[in-house]
Amino acid sequence: MEQHHAVVVGAGIGGLTAAVALHRSGRRVTVLERAADLSPVGAGIALAPNAQRALDVIGLGDRVRDLAAWQGDGGMRTPGGRWLARTDAGAAAARFGGPLVLLHRATLVEILTSALPEGTVRTGAAATLVDPGDDHRPARLGTPDGEIEAGLVVAADGVRSATRHALFPGHPGPRYSGCTTWRVVVPAPERPFAPHETWGAGRLWGTQPLKDGRIYAYAMATAPAGGHAPDDEKAELLRRFGDWHHPVPEILAAVDPGQVLRHDVHHLPDPLPAFHRGRVALVGDAAHAMMPSLGQGGNQAIEDAVVLAHHAGSAPDFVPGRALAAYTADRLPRTTAIVRKAARTGALTMLSARPAVALRASLVGAVSRLGPGFVLRGFDGIADWRPPVAPNRSA
Repeated sequence: MEQHHAVVVGAGIGGLTAAVALHRSGRRVTVLERAADLSPVGAGIALAPNAQRALDVIGLGDRVRDLAAWQGDGGMRTPGGRWLARTDAGAAAARFGGPLVLLHRATLVEILTSALPEGTVRTGAAATLVDPGDDHRPARLGTPDGEIEAGLVVAADGVRSATRHALFPGHPGPRYSGCTTWRVVVPAPERPFAPHETWGAGRLWGTQPLKDGRIYAYAMATAPAGGHAPDDEKAELLRRFGDWHHPVPEILAAVDPGQVLRHDVHHLPDPLPAFHRGRVALVGDAAHAMMPSLGQGGNQAIEDAVVLAHHAGSAPDFVPGRALAAYTADRLPRTTAIVRKAARTGALTMLSARPAVALRASLVGAVSRLGPGFVLRGFDGIADWRPPVAPNRSA
């Protein structure tokens, strides 16, 4: 058995972070990615201090912090522009021990892949779990080049994970949340604005700056599953958000219709019985897909990866049953709670009945008058998380 060989299925944020962490533990790592290449996919991602501290463990946290762009005020607004709640980048950093960093997903992929040996990531390489293995035999994967064995398999193959289904065929799997999302990255408008998230009736819009001067904007709305605009998604966004406050109309004017990303939101409201079986561990959306309401999907995948590498230890000392049970015990309760909180927050943001929307605005406004700390309190226990291993910020 290649005890020192770890195979990661999927080259997303969680899979690449796991690959870096396991490489640093002394393992030979292979990442198998179904896509033909790692061309930029997606738009922005928000990395909170909890994910940054996880990246510290693998020596990459400060590279992310250097990309922090949010300075000064921000907060929540109504579609007409009234501020419901104000907060401050400094207050958030002081409360949670670091800034909130918005960056393009392609930038984060580049940071992660730069920490891996050349040839680690194999694209166009779909992988299928043949045998999860156990303490006495290797895991086996089917690939385009034949079967391979591994001492550890990390399944980072997303919300529709085939590996998860193979490990837990009786689990109901992902469920449509009732919401769809749009994401764009555009040049900054000429008129300045404060970063914001705006809650309407069954609709949400956010506008956030990136370090390179561009703007990451995202939207969410209730919609039937599988829906698409009859013309194009820019036109759909104009119909839904075109009359909202500045800078929303300016952002939409700058959108290239062909660059709008639309995805239905599926999550795993029913927790798995475990995040492992045999020599296979699930990370990220494969383990605990969540609504984007808290901005924690990618953050939790990064946490998973670092915690998994911590429990797996060095290859010669790796006992799958013991190490991966410790990983499940560490991650399952935390992520289950965050999945549920994200669902509750998503339901709150998507309220559509006029009385409920008015009551929500009144309550948010009342809470905000108690100070920014009350608004930020919703992230206590999430953004202040610390990894179970000392950071290596100088690496």
